[in-house]
Amino acid sequence: MKAISRIAVISVAVAGLAACASMDDRGATLSPETSPIGPDKAYMSRVEKIASRRGIEVMWVNPPVKHETLVASGD
Repeated sequence: MKAISRIAVISVAVAGLAACASMDDRGATLSPETSPIGPDKAYMSRVEKIASRRGIEVMWVNPPVKHETLVASGD
C-alpha cells in the first residue's frame, strides 16, 4: 500500500512540474504595442486628494505609469 501511495505522489509531482515548465512568459512582459510615457499624474492626484481628506499621507514608491498605444503605419 505504501508503494502505491508513493507512486501516486511522485506522479502528481512530476505532472505538476511538467505543467509549470510548459508555461510561457508572454503575460509577464509588455506587449510591443504599448510604450510607457511617464507617471500617471491624473491618477496620482486623485489618490492623493482622497488620502488627504482622510488624513493619510501618500508616499509613492512605485508610481503608476501611463502607457501609450503605438499604431503601426500602413506603408
